[in-house]
Amino acid sequence: MGKLILEYFSLNSAKSFLGKNVNLHLKDGAVIVNVQLINIKKDEYGKRKLVEYAVFGRRKLSVIPLRNIAWAELLNLNLIRTAGYIS
Repeated sequence: MGKLILEYFSLNSAKSFLGKNVNLHLKDGAVIVNVQLINIKKDEYGKRKLVEYAVFGRRKLSVIPLRNIAWAELLNLNLIRTAGYIS
């Protein structure tokens, strides 16, 4: 119950994760660990959807194209805090 895995990451999927902490699994096999999804916006040409996120504990925002994300894994920060990893 601690994590939710989606096989297909779409605009609707991304919207459902806004404001939540997730691990983003990318199509190239990389993982962006423990980020909070902040916003979904279009690029300056209005063609691509970009997901804006912040790494946990940092204020700087980053963006990644929605099409580069394979799936997201929902994190339960209460479990991480209980284990003593986050103060």
